Amino acid sequence: MSVQKTAEKNIGRRLAGNNVWLGDPAARVPVPAAAKPFEYKVLPDEEAVGRAMLAELIGYSEKKTGDIVIVLLGGRGAQAMYKLIAEKALGTELDELLGRLHVFTQDALAPMRMDNGLSFVRDFERLLGDAFFAKIKSFTPMNTESGDVEAELGAYLDRLAALGGIDIFFLGFGPEAEAASHLCYIKPNSGARAGDVAGVIPISASILEHHINKFKVGGSRVSPADEAECRRATSILTLGPAAILGAKKIVQSIVDAATAPGKIPSFKRFLETELAAGEAELAAQCDENPGLWIRLHDDVKSFVLPDLLS
Repeated sequence: MSVQKTAEKNIGRRLAGNNVWLGDPAARVPVPAAAKPFEYKVLPDEEAVGRAMLAELIGYSEKKTGDIVIVLLGGRGAQAMYKLIAEKALGTELDELLGRLHVFTQDALAPMRMDNGLSFVRDFERLLGDAFFAKIKSFTPMNTESGDVEAELGAYLDRLAALGGIDIFFLGFGPEAEAASHLCYIKPNSGARAGDVAGVIPISASILEHHINKFKVGGSRVSPADEAECRRATSILTLGPAAILGAKKIVQSIVDAATAPGKIPSFKRFLETELAAGEAELAAQCDENPGLWIRLHDDVKSFVLPDLLS
């Protein structure tokens, strides 16, 4: 275990197989006081999900004074919200809110040019538009062009900590083998622990296919050169369980079961899993099925489409 200094505290660097995790090794798994079902809301279409997500952001901003730190969701999940925000950013309706936003990305493939059409940065620029980025207070993506991605990830975490941590974490839900799931790119059996803020994990063929497919389905312009470079990526930079658990609010959306049908059995298993009462057992459950980390948070709004429950 090595230690690096961040803006708030010492963060340990830990190896779990080929995965590198940065975090507090002494952090405990927050075992729920009582078992309760996971609550979610079924909405009729993606536009309704987008409106509901934006309403959560606006409602939060009305209750908090000062700046707001949000983590954007890549891929299909929040695209309807982003398009709605882009339209409103052309006017003045959201100016007060946008002027308070510090915006972060939550994961990235590396090494890869920041202007690759398959990078989350380019997709956010396409969806949110120039007016949005001109009005927000700051935008901090994960730097995938550096020769030292761990150092860049540490600088990213410094920035996040200096701003007081995450207010709203926009999350999706990814399918995995045997109906397991992932959040961000916290993969099953990658050794992520409750105190891990971020990690660098080896990439897999399944992740690459899922990433490329969701961008193409979502309408991103992807050149053959962009796709070839993306397929040469070797690592994923991802926020970890501690970032999710430490966010003040989580807003989740799952809208793409029709194009990612593996989410249907994964979400079913996620809902039906009985969380262990012991800390060690619960930690093992979350490592084997990382989607479960979200069930340990006490302020989650989850919006899904009917086809996820088919």
